[in-house]
Amino acid sequence: MQQDQTPEPLPQADTAAAASAAAPAGEAPQADILPSLEDLLKAAELKAAEHHDAWLRAKAETENVRRRAQEDILKAGKFAIEKFAGELLAVKDSLEAALANETQTAEALRAGVELTLKQLSAAFEKSSLQEVSPLEEKFDPHKHQAISQIEADGEPNRVINVLQKGYVLNDRVIRPALVVVSKAKAPPAA
Repeated sequence: MQQDQTPEPLPQADTAAAASAAAPAGEAPQADILPSLEDLLKAAELKAAEHHDAWLRAKAETENVRRRAQEDILKAGKFAIEKFAGELLAVKDSLEAALANETQTAEALRAGVELTLKQLSAAFEKSSLQEVSPLEEKFDPHKHQAISQIEADGEPNRVINVLQKGYVLNDRVIRPALVVVSKAKAPPAA
């Protein structure tokens, strides 16, 4: 069996109909159709309170993100060298072991130092620290530091002697190579 599903009339419609019947002819019942000013004010205050609450939450979240970012930056700066330092510990251990053994021959000591140098080179490579040895290359003031110039045959402004190797970390010069640069020979005096 189906029940009768006729919707009941809405109370507003009854109120509006009663107001129009009670109102004199020619006047529209505006009080019942439009919400009162008090209702509009309460709705606006509620909406303002919601927006204020949302703003406070967004402000707090932004402050938390800023604070976390500052902490991450401090940690990154503080522990940026951690991986490289871990690689260097093996090199230090090898050097200490070499010094602890007092009965080594010169050949054994040399072999140990060579192995330690290989460990150090591997640590440099893992950390993207590259050696710059620019012998016979054109002088580059961004990567090389000229100590002196010497007259030499061939093209001027080329590196003819490397006094100390330079190092580059991820394309940034950490230490420029100390070099001697060639200059053109002076023409013979007449």
